[in-house]
Amino acid sequence: MADFELYIGYRHTSSWSLRAWLALRKTGVPFEEVMIRYRRPDGPARLKALSPTSKVPVLIDRRNGGELMVWDSLAICEYLAEAFPAARLWPADSRARALARSVSAEMHSGFEPLREHMAMALLERLPKPDNAAVDADIARIVEIWRTCRERWSSTDGGPYLFGRFTIADAMFAPVASRFQTYGVSLDPIAEAYKVAILADPDVAVWFEQARMDPAPEPLPA
Repeated sequence: MADFELYIGYRHTSSWSLRAWLALRKTGVPFEEVMIRYRRPDGPARLKALSPTSKVPVLIDRRNGGELMVWDSLAICEYLAEAFPAARLWPADSRARALARSVSAEMHSGFEPLREHMAMALLERLPKPDNAAVDADIARIVEIWRTCRERWSSTDGGPYLFGRFTIADAMFAPVASRFQTYGVSLDPIAEAYKVAILADPDVAVWFEQARMDPAPEPLPA
């Protein structure tokens, strides 16, 4: 049994699972992955038995003979950043790190219209909703991407928000997938970032596995 176990939801729709999964992949440590198909009749009970919030993702750390549970995507990412500093999941520069934490927290707690009207549908192609609040969220996300790229991408090189991959990229990768799903038009800087994050090798693995997974069960009536 691996020291780490990560419980996730459907790859097609679970943006929060993708965020935690990406951070764990970037550490390079082996882990076992368990999908909870929570739309099945037994799904809610499995979630309740697994997690204090009845939600995924959930990380289990069994190192040193114990069993530590961490839940919530951002908490999992922070835990991994502390546990594996060599993975450099936050930028090394303190100013860049403060910005990366700020935009990650903003993604974690905000953008309700985008979440509601542009739900993650990883492999689908859908029309972009005509909604002013969604457009405002998109504009803010593009502003974040542009600010990070223009200020910090040259520090470490690379195509990500702060040059190399960080937790901020894990937080925004599902948004890039939404922009692809809904055909959102972006300026050149944002488009280049979207293309780069969707081409990330670990993001590509998630997409590949999603194509092999059975489709999610229908939502309960």
